[in-house]
Amino acid sequence: MKVEKTEVVIIGAGPSGSVAAGLLRKQGRQVLILEREQFPRFSIGESLLPQSMEYIEEAGMLQDVVEAGFQYKNGASFVRGTKYTEFDFREKFTQGWGTTYQVQRAHFDHVLALAAERKGATLRFRHTVESVDVSGATPELTVRSPEGEQYRVQARFLLDASGFGRVLPRLLSLETPSNFPVRGALFTHVEDRVAPGTFDRNKIRITTHPKHVHVWYWTIPFSNGRCSLGVVAKREYLEQFQGTETERLKAIVAEDPELTKLLKDAVWDTPARAITGYAANVKSLWGNGFALLGNAGEFLDPVFSSGVTIAVKSASLAARCIARSFAGETVDWERDYAVPLKSGVDTFRTFVESWYEGGFQDVIFHPNSSPEIRKMISSILAGYAWDKENPFVADSKRRLGVLEKLCAP
Repeated sequence: MKVEKTEVVIIGAGPSGSVAAGLLRKQGRQVLILEREQFPRFSIGESLLPQSMEYIEEAGMLQDVVEAGFQYKNGASFVRGTKYTEFDFREKFTQGWGTTYQVQRAHFDHVLALAAERKGATLRFRHTVESVDVSGATPELTVRSPEGEQYRVQARFLLDASGFGRVLPRLLSLETPSNFPVRGALFTHVEDRVAPGTFDRNKIRITTHPKHVHVWYWTIPFSNGRCSLGVVAKREYLEQFQGTETERLKAIVAEDPELTKLLKDAVWDTPARAITGYAANVKSLWGNGFALLGNAGEFLDPVFSSGVTIAVKSASLAARCIARSFAGETVDWERDYAVPLKSGVDTFRTFVESWYEGGFQDVIFHPNSSPEIRKMISSILAGYAWDKENPFVADSKRRLGVLEKLCAP
């Protein structure tokens, strides 16, 4: 069997894999990306957070994203019945990017992957990793090409950026159950035909169900007159609705009068899809010669659009650790990679848990909120969950708990 050698092999060409490749190429490293699918391919996770722009810029891919013509985004709006509130990410506690984009992931992921290739990474679509051996001095992968040929790859470092494919967690038995209830999502793209001036297309809109606190809808406008539309709920709730995924999604959207009014002229021209039990966790984010990036390690929940931000943050942290290792330093991957990555994930987790319990919903819809506190919350909603200067990051559970009591109806 043919054996190839490289310095870093990356499984997956999504945002974490491509950004990691861009960062590693800046270091002068040899990079091979193995992607199971042929891009462009459909994916969800379409509303980026401003914090992610820092890492896209760091990887030298900012111009590629800007020139792709995606929908500009400057914040998030929330609707509960007739109540409306919004956060402008340019008005936030933490310094840094305050704007970003809402992207069709098929196009966005392809833009990043091709940018990584232009920077010198070797990119192979439709190459599937079949087995991994991390017991030796360096990781070794067995890969199958689209033509059916098997070959081996030896690399000094292996990064798993396979997203929901979760290649290393499956092959190395790293998976552990998430402590979140099993939730699911139904989603599609529609031609929204929303009249100009009735909808701020520069913001993702999150609509809460009029009766059920754990049910919420996303509406993510794109730059071409279309929207990503989806609903998230506990599995038991979604199973009450019968029919095709499109019929079920339409029935659930019809339960919210404001969303129904907004989308009254929408053209449902794309079959809806479903995903269930997306939350995932692992025993460890790293091991002998490898690390897990983004969703391959842990996926929380889509409510605050944190997935891509966590993915590219993990790429940046891993690339820095690899740079130090090639420079001859001893790297403690737990201290230098896993702990800092988890600190931001845990901040998001605090707010996700509060959202589904209803406390954070009461906070954002409270009529007399403090402008200073709203800026701190705006920072977290913009993805700055690692900024320990923000009191709601440094002490998120206690401070959010106090705020929930003050804002309780």
